[in-house]
Amino acid sequence: MILALDIGNTNIVAAVYNGEQQMGIWRFASDAELPHDGYQRLLANTLGDAATAIDGAIIASVVPILTPLLLDATKKLLECTPMLVGGSDLDLGIKINIDQPEQAGSDRLVNAVGARKSHILPAIILDFGTATTLDLIGVDGTYEGGIIAPGVNLSVDALEQAAAQLPPIKVRPWPDDLPILGKNTVAAMESGVFWGYVGMVEGLLTRLRDEYGRSLPAIATGGLASLFAAHVPSITMVDPDLTVKGLVEIYARNRRNW
Repeated sequence: MILALDIGNTNIVAAVYNGEQQMGIWRFASDAELPHDGYQRLLANTLGDAATAIDGAIIASVVPILTPLLLDATKKLLECTPMLVGGSDLDLGIKINIDQPEQAGSDRLVNAVGARKSHILPAIILDFGTATTLDLIGVDGTYEGGIIAPGVNLSVDALEQAAAQLPPIKVRPWPDDLPILGKNTVAAMESGVFWGYVGMVEGLLTRLRDEYGRSLPAIATGGLASLFAAHVPSITMVDPDLTVKGLVEIYARNRRNW
């Protein structure tokens, strides 16, 4: 069995796979303030007895300060050296067709690998996380480029910090019939955040499809995908485990040479 770790700015996703079968998946907060052995203890408590059956690991990280902490924790707990996406010794099996390939986020490349493995291409990958990203994946799995926009939580935080008289609001599952016209401050803020965000996503998908193919499917993933996918009809499907699927595929591709 293997452990796949997706380290994001807000959350870390840990998944255990036996071949292509998912045995368990967990999510916990990204926290650089944990004690030195904090992540080792957290993984040990999370995995329990399953840790003894894990003989390999792979990590993708967009948080440089957390990468060595999770590498060290995984090495000590599992007694193996994890693969790290972004290292020159890993073959992702896809091309990166952008001006500076080294700038492509590891999570976005892993999503491309997951899409190539599990979905019909070409496609748009829409990842709802700390940032909201839209990436175009070519018919052969090539990463063709993408869009980076502020995530909904970042937008809410910026609104609260910049406007002293506005109250705090929480990102929550909003109903389809949320009024567009707010009758109080909180309702007006919720309308702006929710419908504004839905409009942004729909607009970006429309522009991408107009330029690269109107029949392109849009695959949503990420921690907040379930909050918005149901409200955006142009999203074709939701695959919440796309990133860890990509990690498992990369591990399998490189296992013989590791």
